[in-house]
Amino acid sequence: MSEIKVPDLGESISEGTIYKWLVKEGDTVGQGDVLAELETDKVNLEISAEEDGVISSILRQAGENVAVGEAIGIIGSADGAAVAGGGKPEAASAATGSSAPDGGKPEAASAATGGSAPDGGKPEAAIAPAASEGAAAGSAALASPGARKLARERGIDLGEVSARDPIGRIGQADVNGHGAAVPEAAAPAAPAAGARPEPVKPPAPAGKAPHAEDGKATERKRMSRRRLTIASRLVEAQQTAAMLTTFNEVDMTAILDIRKRRKDAFKEKHEVGLGFMSFFTKAVIGALKAYPLLNAEIDGEDLLLKKYYDIGIAVAAKEGLVVPVVRDADRLSFPEIERKIGELASKARANTLSLPELQGGTFTITNGGVFGSLLSTPILNTPQVGILGMHKIQLRPIALDEERTANRPMMYVALSYDHRIVDGSEAVGFLVKVKELLEDPEALLLEG
Repeated sequence: MSEIKVPDLGESISEGTIYKWLVKEGDTVGQGDVLAELETDKVNLEISAEEDGVISSILRQAGENVAVGEAIGIIGSADGAAVAGGGKPEAASAATGSSAPDGGKPEAASAATGGSAPDGGKPEAAIAPAASEGAAAGSAALASPGARKLARERGIDLGEVSARDPIGRIGQADVNGHGAAVPEAAAPAAPAAGARPEPVKPPAPAGKAPHAEDGKATERKRMSRRRLTIASRLVEAQQTAAMLTTFNEVDMTAILDIRKRRKDAFKEKHEVGLGFMSFFTKAVIGALKAYPLLNAEIDGEDLLLKKYYDIGIAVAAKEGLVVPVVRDADRLSFPEIERKIGELASKARANTLSLPELQGGTFTITNGGVFGSLLSTPILNTPQVGILGMHKIQLRPIALDEERTANRPMMYVALSYDHRIVDGSEAVGFLVKVKELLEDPEALLLEG
C-alpha cells in the first residue's frame, strides 16, 4: 500500500488545487499511470502512480486545495484487493452471501445469508449479532473516506447503504444512490396546528440561481486557481507600482517589405515563419541596452540592474494569460527567436509549460493586435518595471512632409512603466528607440 502524495511544485509554490481525477476508486493502475491533474498558480501538473495496484481510496476531491507532500489518495495491493479469494473464507462468505466452505464456520455463513442455524442452534441469536457487526463494518472499515464524508453531510447511516462493490466497500456512488431514494420514501412532516402551509416553489435550473433583485437567472462558477492568481497579481501590480503608460506609433512599412521579400526563403531555410515578434524582441533588447533601468527590479531599497535579457512573451491560453520566457534573447538569431516563441506558445495552449519556462523574465512584450486591439494600456508583470504593448496594424494617412501624404501601415505601441525608478524622459526615450529600430530594421543588425 502506498499514498498518492502531492509532488514538489517548484520554487515559491506550496499548494495547488485538484483539477480533476482521471481514475476512480477500485480502478487498477500501473506504475507511471496518470492519476490526477493538479492546478497551480502557473501551470497544471500531472500526478502519476509510483507503483502498481488498485485505487483503494480517494482522500481529497476535485476542487479541494492541497499542500505539497499531502496524501490525496491510497493505492492498495492488487492481491490484497481480492480478499474473498484467499486468506479469510469466513469474511468472504459473509460479504458475498455464499455458504461457508468445507471445514469453515457454517454459523457465520448462515448468519450472513439468513439461512437456518445448525442443529440445536438459535438462528435468531445468530442473525442479530451478524447484522449489527455488518452495520458497524459498513459504517467504518468498508466505506471510503469520501463516502463517509458525504454520508455525514447528508445525515445518512452507512449501515443502511447497500454496497455495489463485490467486497462490500461503500463508495460515494452508493451514498448518492441511497440519498436519492430517501426523499421518495420519507413522508412529509405534518404541519403544526393552525400553521398555513407555504406554497411550493418550482426548483431552479441546475447550476443557476435567481438574482436577488430582478429575478433573472445567473450562473455561479468557481474561478480557477490560475484566474485567481492572475487577478491578485494584477491588483498587486496596480497597488504597489507607480504605473504610467506612454504611447507612440510605428510605421511598419519597412518590416512588411522585408517580410514580403524574404518570408518564403526564410521559411524554406529555417523551417519557421518570419513573424513580427523577432523584430520587436530585437528592438526591445536594443532599447533596454540604451535605457537599462527598464531592465531592472526593485528589491527593498535597492535596484537590481540585470545584465541579461530574458524576454517574457504574453500568451493567451484557454485557462488564462501566461508569460513564458525566452532566455538570453540577445544571443538568439531571428529564426531562433521565432522558433522559441512558437514552441512556448504551443506549450501554453496545450497546457504543458514547465515551471522553469514561466519563472523569471526581465521585460515583457504583449500583443493585443492579434485580437484586433487598436490601443491599450498593458499592466506590469511585477516585479518587472516595464512592458511593451503591440497593437493592430492599420492603414492611416500620414503626412510625409508639408506637401505630401500617404497611406501607411501604422501600429500604436504602448509602454507601461514603474515611475518609482523610471522617469518619464527615460520611458519616452525607450519607446522612441524602439520606434527607430523598427522603422529602420537594418539598425537591428548593428544593435545586435
